[in-house]
Amino acid sequence: MRYDLNLLPVFMALMEERSVTRAAARLNITQPALSNALTRLRALLLDPLFIRERYGMQPTPKAQELAPAIAAALAALDGVILGQQAFDPARAELLLTIAPNSYVEFVLVPAIVARLRERAPGIRLRLTPYGSDLADTGVISGTTALVLGRIVDPPDNLVVQHLIDDGLDCIVRADHPTVGARLTKAQYERLKHVNMLPPGRLRVGLFQALERQGLKREVAVSVTHFLAIPEMVAVTDYCATLPRLICRHLAQDKRVKVLPAPVDLGTFPVHMAWHVRYRDDPAHRWLRALVDEVAKEVAAGSGRV
Repeated sequence: MRYDLNLLPVFMALMEERSVTRAAARLNITQPALSNALTRLRALLLDPLFIRERYGMQPTPKAQELAPAIAAALAALDGVILGQQAFDPARAELLLTIAPNSYVEFVLVPAIVARLRERAPGIRLRLTPYGSDLADTGVISGTTALVLGRIVDPPDNLVVQHLIDDGLDCIVRADHPTVGARLTKAQYERLKHVNMLPPGRLRVGLFQALERQGLKREVAVSVTHFLAIPEMVAVTDYCATLPRLICRHLAQDKRVKVLPAPVDLGTFPVHMAWHVRYRDDPAHRWLRALVDEVAKEVAAGSGRV
């Protein structure tokens, strides 16, 4: 039996986008052309596959059953074809979209950009926000090359790689009237605190770590960006509990001082994830290796930050 392989990307685009309009835009075809392809898919597979509902196209049970096999088949084809293509980073001209959370954007992205400038000056990066929903980043549909942050319960079409672990320290203003060279548990609980809202998973992790240690914290103000925290701490008697690699940056600010947390708050992981279809893409493999290299150097204190 002869199959039209062009129908398989249409199936996956609809499966991931749940919208004829978005799927057509992703495949760079017209909506009538996509609808025609869907009609042929339905005839081939003897199933409606996608049912139009109020909030988009919902896959039928048969479509959900077929999706993993079709995704794996497309990934295998990509691996065979892309694996034959040479990639020269020094000559490459690419625009790649990545989605770092605010922690990664602060700690790792500047070093990644510097390394790209040295080794692949023709590769440009576009950063897209990474909120609490991976679908919003574009990585699940494959339009975003990488997502960087703490990734919990990823979908089956994402490959997740552990990059580094980071811990937690505290900062107060340099001339704090009651905190000297160390911060005790009693002082920590008496102080008012600046809380960092995003990224969501990190915030949850901090609250859980405090709860595990029985450490109380009175939050006076919550901010939405790490850069706001030293400005807030420098003009108040407040304290902030932050990732250790961010505290390393802030230690250069003479207005604040970095102190170990009064109890061990543990560590949290930083991950890198990408769509399975990019597993064997030479350019993507090269970018992943560069990100992994930079992350480990920064965590070890040898990277340029």
